[in-house]
Amino acid sequence: MTRRDALIDVIDALHAEIAALKTNDVASLERATTTKLAAIETVAALGQGPAGPELRELAEEANRLNETCRIYVNLMAANVRRRLQMLTGDHAGNYRPGIAAAYA
Repeated sequence: MTRRDALIDVIDALHAEIAALKTNDVASLERATTTKLAAIETVAALGQGPAGPELRELAEEANRLNETCRIYVNLMAANVRRRLQMLTGDHAGNYRPGIAAAYA
């Protein structure tokens, strides 16, 4: 396997993660994440020789997709936090008047 092949595996796994996040499919998300981590380990094991334009482009694509995954996860976490706050009657969230002044 080449670094190119391993990076393509990372990209494919990231696409699968995004699809699983969009549909809230936990089992698919777990499989995609496991596949992604294994592909990243493969990339690391193949060394850090010079990267040509194609490898750089693949790495940048993987980084963009990973950023997309991060955004989805953060949005989902914010939704959960908001729902929990509504369930507990804490509509203001973490904001409390006067608390900010205590840290100033």
